[in-house]
Amino acid sequence: MANVLLIEDEAGIREIIRAILEKGGHRVVEAGDGIDGMDRFQAESFDLVITDIIMPDREGIETIRLLRAARPHLPIIAVSGGGRVEAGDYLYLAASFGATATLTKPFSPAELRRLVKQVLEPSSLN
Repeated sequence: MANVLLIEDEAGIREIIRAILEKGGHRVVEAGDGIDGMDRFQAESFDLVITDIIMPDREGIETIRLLRAARPHLPIIAVSGGGRVEAGDYLYLAASFGATATLTKPFSPAELRRLVKQVLEPSSLN
């Protein structure tokens, strides 16, 4: 299936997302923040990046901008549970800066699987 880079600072959430994706046959490489994520991104080729928005060191919006500059057509899913503002505000910004799709925490495994399929195979929804 797909080679996925997962950038998420919360280890428990990374484990959940990884398990869902691996059950679907995907290979997952994990990173704990945007700096680590970009290092891993530059080291190998990925079919999809899933990134949290609120992270230490390099947050998700800046990471999305860097990913988009490096690979303009790379599918990127931005994930956020909010913080000081509503998750929707962060996700709106993420989409504005190039995220292909957004997902609000908490989400179900079915929602994640559907969105991954949608961004990897856009014609599958027609």
